[in-house]
Formats: sequence, structure tokens, C-alpha cells
Amino acid sequence: MFSAIVRIFRSVDLRNKLLFTLAIVAIFRLGSFIPAPNVDYENVQKCIAANANTSGLYELVNMFSGGALLQLSIFALGIMPYITASIITQLLRVVIPRFEALHKEGASGQAKLTQYTRYLTIALGVLQSTTLISVARMPGALFGNTCQSQLLIDTNWPTIVLMILAMTAGTGLIMWMGELITDKGIGNGMSLLIFTSIAAKFPSSLLGIQSSKGWETLAAVIFVGVFVVALVIMVEQSQRRIPVQYAKRMVGKRTYGGQATYIPIKVNMAGVVPVIFASSLLYLPALIAQFNRPDAEGNVAPWVTFVSDYLTNGDHPFYMALYFLLIVGFTYFYVAITFNPEEVADNMKQYGGFIPGIRAGRPTTEYLEYVLSRITLPGSIYLGLIALVPLIAFTFLNASQDFPFGGTSILIIVGVGLETVKQINAQLEQRNYEGLLK
Repeated sequence: MFSAIVRIFRSVDLRNKLLFTLAIVAIFRLGSFIPAPNVDYENVQKCIAANANTSGLYELVNMFSGGALLQLSIFALGIMPYITASIITQLLRVVIPRFEALHKEGASGQAKLTQYTRYLTIALGVLQSTTLISVARMPGALFGNTCQSQLLIDTNWPTIVLMILAMTAGTGLIMWMGELITDKGIGNGMSLLIFTSIAAKFPSSLLGIQSSKGWETLAAVIFVGVFVVALVIMVEQSQRRIPVQYAKRMVGKRTYGGQATYIPIKVNMAGVVPVIFASSLLYLPALIAQFNRPDAEGNVAPWVTFVSDYLTNGDHPFYMALYFLLIVGFTYFYVAITFNPEEVADNMKQYGGFIPGIRAGRPTTEYLEYVLSRITLPGSIYLGLIALVPLIAFTFLNASQDFPFGGTSILIIVGVGLETVKQINAQLEQRNYEGLLK
């Protein structure tokens, strides 16, 4: 491994790509600490230092922004608008035939979909920045009751518009930097920026556990973390390979086909999307409940009491069970949208491919649906259990936010890390070098 790293720096092309990627990442991290206009930086730091409690969607977005959300920086929204826009664009393929047609057109259609994703990212940036600034005008809603300081210097509308423009421009700049890394750097730029945001919080999380719980608890957390990482790597690399045989066919004087290949179906085909969906959906009742004020006698609606008792605290068994079931359900839903067995079967039939022992056409579709439903079950259970790791840590450590090895963070860290190593390996092998981990 170390010799392969030396070879990377000896190759001028790979060295330039790596240094370019690191430079973009450094700029991205620097922007996370530059406060947006009209933000009282000292008061914001006081509220952060007071160990203010955030939960639900704020915690999720803050993780994706590398802590920039609670800093109210110019990069406060992070990469989240782009992630949301990408998911929406992908889901719209099911309901808008034009989007599905563009997806099938190849490179030109993908370029058009990418352009739509960019436009939607900017629109979501405006919406989310407006929401964040509105929440920041009430510090208790963002940081909890421990924060009573005014976070904004001025609340006049011209200043608010300037803040919205600054945060939206920051979102556009992050999107541009991610595309630069994809074109001129190493790996998928957007994924690497998310990786950087999450990894940046690991040292502070581990130090927080050590200072509050001691070295023994820190050692136990690291041991659990290594086990969870090994489990995630094993499952993320696991796949069911369905053999496919292509019949020989004559085109002119040439013979095509006759080779054997396979359809790789991963155990976790949905990635981290179901966890994000479930987290966002569980936060909505708590968000709506915030706008229901007590009456003159101090009484609140029964459903508000139910939400505050069962859907606010992540350590409640009902919350954990509902969170787990939502992840399982969203996994099946997302896999059904992204993998179309009928389309795969039609493509195989068009090019003379068949699964040994299975007739082409409808029987192939039914077989693929059978395999997909069976392999999605352990994948969905795996996602649910990994997502519950921070909540279980809250029960035993009373510090779920300081527990880095679990949930969305570890799935992204391991997934992006594996993909980046594969891309580096491919580029090393093109230059007759050994792979990074060989």
C-alpha cells in the first residue's frame, strides 16, 4: 500500500490530480468557517460552545455541511441541496416520461438531466437558506433553549436578502467545486466533498467522548467502530451475480456474442438514501409541532404531546422501531424505482442474452424480481441496524451526537472510500502499476 502511494506521487498526472483535489477540499473546509453577512460570529460560537442540542433534520444537514450549518457560514447549506435535487430528479423519472427518455438517450440525455439538477439545486438553495435564516432569528429553535443570544445583527429585509444570496452562491460554488474534482481530480467530486464534511467531525467527536466518558469508553467506541466499519465493507462489497449467456449471431462475416457475463445485484442497492428519507420524515412531525402553541391554560393538543413523547427523543423504543421500519420500507421503494427488472430483461432479449435455465422475456423478469426481493430484505435490515447504532449509543453513552461510527456517516465514509480506492487502482493499473491495496 505504501509503495503504491509512493508511485502515485511519482506519476506526474496522478500527483497533479491528487494535489488539485486536496486544494479544492481545503477551500471547501475554509469556506465552512467564513460567516455569512449579518451573522454575529461571537454569539454563534457561544451557542456552539454551550453544547447546544440539535436533533433531527438540523443534525443531518449539519453533518453533511461539516458543521457549517450551525456556524451560519457562507457554505452553511453544504452539499445537501445538490443531494436533494439529485434524488428528486431521479424520482421524477418515474412520473415524468420526458426525464426517463433523457435517461435512455445516453451522454446527451445525462447532460440535460445534470443541467436540470443544477437549476433545481439553486432553487433549493434559495428555499433552504431562507428557512435557515428564518430559524436563526429564533436562536432557541436552532440551538435549543440554552442559546438566548441574537445570532443576526440586523433583521431588515435588504440584509436578509443579502444573506440568502450569499448562502445560495455558496451552494453554487460547492457544486462547481465538486464538478471540478470530478473532471480534473480523483474520484466523484460531490461524494468526496461529503466525505470531507463527515470525516472533519470525527476527531472532535472522539475527543468529546474521551473528555466526557474517559479512555475506557473511548477504547470501547473505537472497537465497536472497527467492527461496524468491517461489517459495512463486507456488505457493501457483497453482491449476487446472476449468470447471463449471450448467443452467437452472425453480422456480415463477423460473429458476435457467445460470451458469458453476469448481472451484479448488490445487497445494498439503495445506498444511504433510505436512511436520509426516514430521518427527514421522522423530523416532520416535530417540526409541525413547534408551530402549535399552548392555549391560555397551557394545554396543548394530544397529538403534540404524542409527538414530543415518542417522536422527538431518539432513545425511545417506539422511535427506534418506527425508524427501523421506515428504513426497510424506503429501501424496497427506492430499489423498485432504480432497478427495473422488466427493462433489464428486455435489453437482454434484444441482444440475445438469457439466464441459463430461465426463458427470455416474462420468466426472466419474474426471476429477477424474485432475486431482487429476496436480496433486498437482508440489505434493508442491514441499513436499519447500522442507522440504529448512534441511537443505541445514546442509550449507553448518553452522547449520540459524539458517536461517529454509525448511521449515515459511516455508510458514506466507507462507500466513498471504497469507490475512491477503486478509481485510484484503475488509474494505477493503466500505468502498469500495482493497485493501491495490492
